[in-house]
Amino acid sequence: MRTLVLLAIAGFFAQFVDGSLGMAYGVTSTTLLLLFGTNPAAASATVHLAEIGTTLASGISHWRLGNVDWAVVRRIALPGAIGAFAGATFLSWLSTAAAKPITALILLALGLYILARFTAAGPPSGNLGAPLRRRFLVPVGLFGGFVDATGGGGWGPVGTPALLASGRIEPRKVIGSIDASEFVVTLAASVGFLVGLGTAGINAGWVVALLVSGVIAAPLAAWVVRRVPPRILGSVVGGLIVLTNTRTLLNTEWITLPPAPQVSVYVLVWVLWLGAAAWSVRAYLAERRLGARVSGGAAANSAADSIEAHR
Repeated sequence: MRTLVLLAIAGFFAQFVDGSLGMAYGVTSTTLLLLFGTNPAAASATVHLAEIGTTLASGISHWRLGNVDWAVVRRIALPGAIGAFAGATFLSWLSTAAAKPITALILLALGLYILARFTAAGPPSGNLGAPLRRRFLVPVGLFGGFVDATGGGGWGPVGTPALLASGRIEPRKVIGSIDASEFVVTLAASVGFLVGLGTAGINAGWVVALLVSGVIAAPLAAWVVRRVPPRILGSVVGGLIVLTNTRTLLNTEWITLPPAPQVSVYVLVWVLWLGAAAWSVRAYLAERRLGARVSGGAAANSAADSIEAHR
């Protein structure tokens, strides 16, 4: 029961973050399952089965609030599904011992990317409104789907930054479109895992706990997507993923370190994490102050022009 409660809390938090940022549900949930001792393929399969429901709820919520660009969904979902099925069958073929460090390494890389991406400056918007072509969306979909299945998450961390960096679609529609298309990707990955694994290692209770809590969080996340500071939330989630997967790698045969160097690595990760979070908070507050000054200056100029006109 304690494990189910922890999973439900983690599932709610992960879906809230995913619905707000367009990423991190799979990476966060898979990381937690690996800490519980689940083998990588079963962990990814469990998360993807739960995501069938959470992504459907999230996609519907974003659609109802006008956050989805269906042209983007149509062009990226099918390549994503193909990549996800291929990634799921590949991960099912690997042995548990071989898959654990590989999965942790993928998750660590994704965590570092999330941490750096959301701590840094916002995305460009100079081409806002220009169409996104298939020659751009198809490779992004194939790669994102493959990484999503092999890492237990990755559709959002690959797709969301790629679409944001294009500057052709506003952030809320990037997040909504990625979440809506993820339903198709998740369904394909789940089929791939069931073909490769059957139901071996999949705990139905864990799937239900992640599913129910995620469905509850999905509408709330879609509603607050314009209000949550993405830089701060992204830095916090990215740092958590980096910390937990660093711990996993340090406990595999790939890396063998004495206790003192291990402590140094953990201290370095904590310093990086706290520094990134502090930087994001500072940048967000600075942006708010700048926006307030610009608005105040514009209002003052408008009032002065009105007085001058009445003279």
